Amino acid sequence: MTNPFDQLPEQKPKITRRTFIERTTKVAGLSLGLSFINPMNSIGVLADDGKLKSRQKPLLVFPVISDIHMNEKSDQTFEKFKTTLKQLNQLVPKQDAFVVVGDLTDNGRVPEYEKFKTAYNAHKQSKAASLIAIGNHDYWNGLSEADAQNRFLDVTEMPSIYFHKVIKGYHFIVLGTEDGVTEGTFSTKQIEWMSEQLKQANADDPKKPIFVFHHQPIKDTIYGSEWGFSKNRDLFYNTLKRYPQAITFSGHTHYPLDDPKIIYQKDFTTIGTSTGAYLWLDAGRIQGEVPEGADVLNQALIVEVYENKVLIKRRDIHNNDWTGEPFEISYPANKRNFKYTDARKDKKPPFFTKDAMLSVVNDMTTSTSLSIMFTQAKDKLLVHDYKVIVTNTESKEVAKEYIGFSEFYKDPVPNPLVLNLEGLTPAKTYEIEVYALDAYGNISTNSIKALGRTKEGESIKITLLKAAVNGVEDTVDVVVEGVRAPKSDWVGLYEINEKPGEVGSIWWMYTEVNDGTCKFTYDPKNNVNAARYKQGSTYKLVYFYGNGYDAVASATFKIE
Repeated sequence: MTNPFDQLPEQKPKITRRTFIERTTKVAGLSLGLSFINPMNSIGVLADDGKLKSRQKPLLVFPVISDIHMNEKSDQTFEKFKTTLKQLNQLVPKQDAFVVVGDLTDNGRVPEYEKFKTAYNAHKQSKAASLIAIGNHDYWNGLSEADAQNRFLDVTEMPSIYFHKVIKGYHFIVLGTEDGVTEGTFSTKQIEWMSEQLKQANADDPKKPIFVFHHQPIKDTIYGSEWGFSKNRDLFYNTLKRYPQAITFSGHTHYPLDDPKIIYQKDFTTIGTSTGAYLWLDAGRIQGEVPEGADVLNQALIVEVYENKVLIKRRDIHNNDWTGEPFEISYPANKRNFKYTDARKDKKPPFFTKDAMLSVVNDMTTSTSLSIMFTQAKDKLLVHDYKVIVTNTESKEVAKEYIGFSEFYKDPVPNPLVLNLEGLTPAKTYEIEVYALDAYGNISTNSIKALGRTKEGESIKITLLKAAVNGVEDTVDVVVEGVRAPKSDWVGLYEINEKPGEVGSIWWMYTEVNDGTCKFTYDPKNNVNAARYKQGSTYKLVYFYGNGYDAVASATFKIE
């Protein structure tokens, strides 16, 4: 199987995420083909160094990162981590603490921890307190939970998987997920312990912020918190609810810092910390949850504490720049003064300018897909998605509807944007209409339209060199003819009556194409769902266009 992170997107003329978010675009014109909108100039809401203009020095400052994912077989995240540490040291040469919110490793293995320790020890500041939480990936080493925790503690030298530390009069409470369950586990015992620590911090000084760190987010709070924990969720939330001065930091989701919903306030403040490894995003978009080039992303937070406020600055490590304005939280904390609540929801929808254009990219058209290129819309905060409606011009019926990211997470943000619309019918003319959506789901009142026609049907043929195999260990040689160059097409194995998409594949691989032909040997020992591969059953190998379930050809065989 090929690595989905192998191919990085071609770099376009510079339109940075910062300028995109700050609405500083001015469309200078769009010519079809390979030209791009001119880069934009920034409105100066930030100083050149990304900080709010102020002569006041912070009383306390610390970076927060998460999800480093050191890998035993690759040095990619190892190098990214070193870059992160160096850049944060330049930005914050006198750190009071350094926080890592879980998933130091991919699998909690010794060589992965050694990479973390090597990089961290070489660059950490001697006067900065290390505060490191354990994440679910740090348990994925085959050890018992207790042994996985002991390995984590041996490397990080933390006093426990959850602990409380006071730094310069400010309280830091670090929590630890208690097993390798993806959504996270925080026991009643640990939450009761947290309650006692919060009481102590509040008694010490109720006007100061209390900083709380935990790997998985609290479900139904910030952007990406659908990946948060359910067990004891309400107990956890209600324990914090009594302390509006609390700020909780969570990792796990890999969702980017650029979306305004990454911070949330209701009864207290909670914020996501992005990732130092690779991007993950909302489901249901054309580009997929882990889009092409996702491993480029590397972000961090820098927290500055002042007498009457906390500033949380968002840093693009990979771009060596800031993204968006710092979040500002006033103190003493008062829920009535919270900025980042549900009430902040932007009511004004995004819009396309009068000179916005949409066209079909003819040289990317196939018999079942159209590629469109269009001018990005504008919004007060952020254009998050586009809704694309494709209507058959003959029947007047809607053939497909798509949601695609604006690719706000890229540096530079592509403008125009190209989206690939898969799963259409050969030799049909379609009307394509595009609407813009912001981060809060507001949809543009205006749209842009174009016509496109798919090509005549292509003949894709799957040939199996035998129609039956001799037992569940026998292999099958496969030839697929008439296929297109790799565009994330794939082949999956299913039982004959199974519907792809409703159940997962038994086995799958991305296509590797040479002169319009894909040849491979299917080997049952690579099945990801081996229990569904049984003697006497009939199976189908299905060829799919794109990352979805648009099947274009299949062939069957039986296990004798």
